Amino acid sequence: MFKFKVGDQVQITAGKDKGKKNKIEKIWPSENKVTVAGVNLYKRHKKATRSQPAGIFEITRPINVANIALICPKCSKVTRIGIRVESSKTGSHGKIRICKKCKSTL
Repeated sequence: MFKFKVGDQVQITAGKDKGKKNKIEKIWPSENKVTVAGVNLYKRHKKATRSQPAGIFEITRPINVANIALICPKCSKVTRIGIRVESSKTGSHGKIRICKKCKSTL
């Protein structure tokens, strides 16, 4: 189970965008990277195609998971993510993400 989900509010903890806060747009679990909106922006020169003109475009590049920290929606603090296993009456087990500071479910 990957600890981060699309739409989670995160804060950047290292790099040129340190301190910025925004939501996760896309996740690459195999590469251990995420794309955060408005963070790690780079300029890309592109040739003209039939659908778009030539120009310099800003693209968002992935950032390593080690350089982000989740912001808990309940307590609004930067926190680590814990996992609690809960079992139901049918015998199936489910994993639930929890905030390490306020112990609420995410």
